[in-house]
Amino acid sequence: MTAKRKRRSPQIKAKIALEAIKQQKTVSEITAQYGVHATQVNTWKKQVLEMIPEAFTGSVKRKRMEQEQQDLIDRLYRQVGELVVERDWLKKKYKAGL
Repeated sequence: MTAKRKRRSPQIKAKIALEAIKQQKTVSEITAQYGVHATQVNTWKKQVLEMIPEAFTGSVKRKRMEQEQQDLIDRLYRQVGELVVERDWLKKKYKAGL
């Protein structure tokens, strides 16, 4: 019988990663306490360490990145809409030709 996969909230993942970063407990102690594999603890720790610099980026840069992302999303939605209209037109023409 396979073991059911446990899902943990982002808050718990962050707590476990911070404990690993602080190094007040060994990874073995953390895995025993939370029932998480050592590889997963190290992965979460690495993710947190990679995200820390983003917390200190300027709000202007963050807003610009968010605006660029929103512009891309808008452009893609517009393109999808155009393709749907074109597809519907082609369906209509195809049925009329039969």
